[in-house]
Amino acid sequence: MTGSAPLTLTVRDPKQVMRLKRLGSLHQCRLSFMRILTRRMADEAWEFSCPVFNIGADGTGHAVYCAKGPERTYSLVAFAHDLPAEMRSDRVIAEAWDATFTLFDGIPDANDITRLSQNVPLQEAGRVSESELSLSRANRSVRLWKHVVEALAAGQQPDPEQLASVGYLMRTTAVYGSGKFGAADREVIADRPEFAAPFQAEMLSVFLTRGFVRDLVEHEARIKGGAAAVPLNPEVAGQLGIGNSTGLGMAPFIVNHPMLFNNWIMAREQALLRVRQVQRATQAEIDQFIEMLGRSSRSIEHWHSQHPVQVAKLGALGDDLTAVFRYLADLDLSKEYPWDQLVRWAEARLSEEGQELLVSLLMEPYGHLVDDLAAELSDDNSDAFVIDGSMAVGTLNDLIQNSYGWALELDWSNRENCARAWYVSAEKLEPRIGSRFEEPITDYEQPLAPARDAAAVYGALGAWGRDKTVADFLLRHPEHRHTVRRVQISAMAPYSEIQDNTIGEDILPIDMLRAKLSFFGATHFDPRSDRWVRICMFQGAPYPNELTQDNADYWVYPGLEASP
Repeated sequence: MTGSAPLTLTVRDPKQVMRLKRLGSLHQCRLSFMRILTRRMADEAWEFSCPVFNIGADGTGHAVYCAKGPERTYSLVAFAHDLPAEMRSDRVIAEAWDATFTLFDGIPDANDITRLSQNVPLQEAGRVSESELSLSRANRSVRLWKHVVEALAAGQQPDPEQLASVGYLMRTTAVYGSGKFGAADREVIADRPEFAAPFQAEMLSVFLTRGFVRDLVEHEARIKGGAAAVPLNPEVAGQLGIGNSTGLGMAPFIVNHPMLFNNWIMAREQALLRVRQVQRATQAEIDQFIEMLGRSSRSIEHWHSQHPVQVAKLGALGDDLTAVFRYLADLDLSKEYPWDQLVRWAEARLSEEGQELLVSLLMEPYGHLVDDLAAELSDDNSDAFVIDGSMAVGTLNDLIQNSYGWALELDWSNRENCARAWYVSAEKLEPRIGSRFEEPITDYEQPLAPARDAAAVYGALGAWGRDKTVADFLLRHPEHRHTVRRVQISAMAPYSEIQDNTIGEDILPIDMLRAKLSFFGATHFDPRSDRWVRICMFQGAPYPNELTQDNADYWVYPGLEASP
């Protein structure tokens, strides 16, 4: 006889996972979109080139960066501009930027470049075509950019502490895709293997942008320093990612895409379940987990924020890491089901930040158990959005009780529970959140309060017999169609709904932003208010010309001896 019976586990309860505080504590993991992209490109031996670098001595012009995969080539077309300091803004209402970009489907010819040069620099005010897969822009970190140019021009490498304090030379303020401003719809590229996982075109655009930024800063250093100038040391360049400022425009995404968000969370929970079910960890797996824990701890030492909520979370995370190292010093990971024991201990002892960090780290030694779940991250189940009118009202009632039971217990007449309202800015066509009782926005409210709306349907159903159909109900109450659809989706997608009030007085939209950005693979979340956050992307990743199977995956964790 060998050991005990197989461990009986299930995925974590949505009531535990889908709370905003926990969603706002998620970390990148093996299933993050950036890492899926770099692993794939390395496995398929993609080739990268820069056939055009037409940047003048004044730092303006355009460049083209090509990424050649097994079947297709994609090109980042980058435009560098001379942006007056008074026009530099990260806000979405900005009208000019230091650099603008598009990801072209193929290799652009001269006519394409001319067309793009007349539209891409305008961003929202311009129009691209179905040949373009993304549209984006970026601004310099002015202080760090100047320091790096001056250092390289003088034949020196930049100060590591200054690099670590910022982490990027440029930050994007938007990366649009999926049909925005004339770009190709998701359906145009969804059947391409390289874009099967979500947001792969956008991630490829940012990956190539990082190479352009390095080339541009080195170009300006050569213009300034002449023969004395030196390029960035590869190790130094590796410390630089692409910054990003993300605001409210992204927050409703996880509410508006319930099936897609369910698939993201479900894949992550399935990955955790598979790891918890490992009966015996090999020494190599234990060693890799310990190594990634140490490397992650070093990265967290350089994670800074001034926002009081994030400051408190980082403090708790530091205490959590201390507790984890102490616990592991006494825990024999060679015994049965070591990872399940670690998860159970963490749930009792650590903050949500600490628990979710461990969830991410536990996946690292188990690519053979986890990575295939990347194929399940997208949503191609369009039938899920078709309302089943034949469903009995009694069944719908039961679904609401099961999925929204917590919402039925809230007093929705209490002003605190509906203090906020989501609406769309007429100026920028972007979502915003305001004070329902202090601003004239109620008439423009968007359907982004599924909990309140589910409670309203539940109340309306009270007078209906259980044997009546949903079709009968909606003929009388068409105003509830969107909520009935969500309730029916929740029956097949248990992680489709946030289990918190999205219009309450204490809502923190940054929790919604982080939930989405963690799946992108973002690190070092730095909320600048409760409504927008700065992050870093591809920090530590190899540049296109450096990408190999050896460095395609764990780049997100800095070396133990290196700065992050």
